[in-house]
Amino acid sequence: MPSLMRYLFIVSVSCVIIFIVFYVFNFGGEQGFQRLNNSDTSMLSQVCISFINGKTPFLWRNKLMIYETSSCKEYLTQSHYITAPLSKEEAEFPLAYIMVIHHNFDTFARLFRAIYMPQNIYCVHVDEKATVEFKDAVKQLLSCFPNAFLASKMEPVVYGGISRLQADLHCIKDLAALDVPWKYAINTCGQDFPLKTNREIVQYLKGFKGKNITPGVLPPAHAVGRTKYVHREHLGKELSYVIRTTALKRPAPHNLTIYFGSAYVALSREFTNFVLHDPRALDLLQWSKDTFSPDEHFWVTLNRIPGMWDFLFHVKATCHP
Repeated sequence: MPSLMRYLFIVSVSCVIIFIVFYVFNFGGEQGFQRLNNSDTSMLSQVCISFINGKTPFLWRNKLMIYETSSCKEYLTQSHYITAPLSKEEAEFPLAYIMVIHHNFDTFARLFRAIYMPQNIYCVHVDEKATVEFKDAVKQLLSCFPNAFLASKMEPVVYGGISRLQADLHCIKDLAALDVPWKYAINTCGQDFPLKTNREIVQYLKGFKGKNITPGVLPPAHAVGRTKYVHREHLGKELSYVIRTTALKRPAPHNLTIYFGSAYVALSREFTNFVLHDPRALDLLQWSKDTFSPDEHFWVTLNRIPGMWDFLFHVKATCHP
């Protein structure tokens, strides 16, 4: 009898340990206080039965898969989405995300789950060249969220071409038209993944006091040709790319100094309004259409126009007395 009791005790403790490891690895600590749903309880029972029978349980399962028979409510519950702001600070500082994607739905679903917060807003641009199956899967996922939507216009994106920048701009235009009082727009690609929580991102951005994050430098030698020569997008059935010609480009409009930097930025709402309406921004966009990788010089160049910070501060003060 003592041996049987000892065996049952060991099995019980082992099941609890296995469940804790399983739960942490699959759902993350931020959902640790949520109640288990029926499917989780059922899986735990299966794990324990397998252990008692001397079998090695297979613990992993894709919690972010959308099943055709599942409702949005079931999907949000099973994937443990956050459905209410986690702090007043985050609720009062909503963010806007621009997500440009073209394939690998599972990766996109994990990224979306990782950055999702109900107070934020999400614009997703799907490459017009993407498969119908991929487009349908993205559309189905976004239909479960009132604060996420597809861009109103889709570009056939060519890496290094103007279409990549246009994809971001389509979403910026859509986001600017919304009444949601988002503070910063952050653009991502489908293979990104956050290293900070939403609250950490908010606190970091608040430290910039409305300034943009557009890291960049004066053009290094290897990048001069990107804006010196005319480039053309080639859109093919199997392969799309940018072609460099021997034709020289005219100087940048408004005597702007061209800088080069990251294509991935954090932009204040006031700055996005400037990008969409100011003649300097519109002329630079037009001039950039036959350059290579214009998203790597467009944002950083506009943000370094002399007096830009004073201009945006004046606009903000005028719009928000």
